[in-house]
Amino acid sequence: MDYQKTIDWLFNQLPMYQRSGAAAYKSDIGNIVEACQRLNNPHQQFKSIHIAGTNGKGSTAHMLASIFQEAGYKTGLYTSPHLKDFRERIRINGERIPKAEVSLFVSKHRKWFSEIGMSFFEMTVALAFHYFAKEQVDIAIIETGLGGRLDSTNILSPELCIITNIGYDHTALLGGTLPEIAQEKAGIIKANTPVIIGRKQAEIAHLFEEKARFKNASIHHPKPCSFSADLKGNYQHENIATCVCAIQELQKMDWNISEQHIQKGLLNTITNTGLLGRWQILNKHPLTICDTAHNEDGIRNILQQLQETNYKQLHIVLGMVNDKNIEKILSLLPKEGIYYFCQAGIPRSLNKEELRFAARKHDLHGVCYTSVLESLKAANRAANKNDVIFVGGSTFVVAEVV
Repeated sequence: MDYQKTIDWLFNQLPMYQRSGAAAYKSDIGNIVEACQRLNNPHQQFKSIHIAGTNGKGSTAHMLASIFQEAGYKTGLYTSPHLKDFRERIRINGERIPKAEVSLFVSKHRKWFSEIGMSFFEMTVALAFHYFAKEQVDIAIIETGLGGRLDSTNILSPELCIITNIGYDHTALLGGTLPEIAQEKAGIIKANTPVIIGRKQAEIAHLFEEKARFKNASIHHPKPCSFSADLKGNYQHENIATCVCAIQELQKMDWNISEQHIQKGLLNTITNTGLLGRWQILNKHPLTICDTAHNEDGIRNILQQLQETNYKQLHIVLGMVNDKNIEKILSLLPKEGIYYFCQAGIPRSLNKEELRFAARKHDLHGVCYTSVLESLKAANRAANKNDVIFVGGSTFVVAEVV
């Protein structure tokens, strides 16, 4: 198969969580275990760092990868979802996996992928592990897809685990309370392996401590630090501190990473890794910003950042997915904003008319548009140079404007 046929097969043959939702979620990790056995256990052939959490895990993964790159290590990076190109998920030293590698891997193994019922995510994880092993990376930074305990990435034996923070997201699958969600995330804690807890949250701290004691894993909490990054947004301070705490633990394991490597890595994250969609400025006049925040905790961070931004009028291009608790998010959004309701081109998108109807109950008013780009064009027509346009509510809305 050529590359495009390969990608079409991956997307269409079996469910993809980001597009289809809960139908693609697996209740065990048996498939990835069997797949890796058939592939000669590639995940055992490279060192790794494993990251879970509700918000910040993607930014943290990219910043860590950038630091390792600055230190001269051949660095694999696995994240999800992608914004524009499937190959964003799998990188070495910031370079996306070649199309030929994707096509060859899927063509060679797709028969038994289908036989054992591999999901889109399981096949992608297997591809990443195979590619990192084949290319003999020094380290791979691996982000969980959803949860932790049952995530396909959770067959790793990493150098270090990181859990960024816990908030309400994917509650239908992970549980409706913070302790239930935390238990799922805590599933990545491994025996005799240090774990960094990015945010100490009183309601759930004991769960991580108990799990760490049971696994004989040392637990570490970040301290405020003076480093800065090229990823903008005040919410990145917590992720930066988490990265620095992780590097300090890795230095004890004889990873040769200096303070200069940390500083340069953080300041060159976007250049080194190609990260998109984190408080990303699309235009300066009017100031147009997009961000992939899509749950209560993430939206709170965005709103705090907007409050510190000077503008005359706020315009919000808004779209969401249909399996979120949108009422809580809508209750947080500013009533003085002008809204441009839209839906991204995926099956999980919430119908724009339904979104407008729900928003109206929270005194949020605006017009529906046929696409994300049409919404953005309308906001640009309406906005003055001293206004701000924010694009968000869903990763998939952001994917259509970056």
